[in-house]
Amino acid sequence: MGIFDFVKSVGKKLGIGDDEEAPAAGELKKELDSHGLGTDKVEVEVHGDKVVLKGDVADQSIFEKAVIAVGNTLGISKVEATELKVAAVPAKEPVFHTVRKGDNLWKIAEAQYGKGKGPKYTLIFEANKPMLTHPDKIYPGQVLRIPDLDAA
Repeated sequence: MGIFDFVKSVGKKLGIGDDEEAPAAGELKKELDSHGLGTDKVEVEVHGDKVVLKGDVADQSIFEKAVIAVGNTLGISKVEATELKVAAVPAKEPVFHTVRKGDNLWKIAEAQYGKGKGPKYTLIFEANKPMLTHPDKIYPGQVLRIPDLDAA
């Protein structure tokens, strides 16, 4: 656990510059903090197209949201979070889903949770707020966190 892959050529564009160029650490930190997740104790470093997150977050949900908030940024292909701790203990392995053409949250819920579990798409939507603003606004290449049904 600890290094997560993203699609470098899709995501939110920060700042100015080339689409293939990763944003600066300060821009990513500002974007991360803008979501109001409680990431004030998280440090952001950029090494090429890889982001390294370090520090502490309060819970597993914030850990996962921090990873996808910076990973779904144009120019970022990897997020390393081996030094990002949940309440000062290592985080558990999160479940992520990369959106493919034709996906919607209902289909993703059925694929992740099983046939007949499509209505659980609302859990996926809620788990990805504030990065998602509407259940129909997902795009191919975007990475979503999939919450555990038992924890929901």
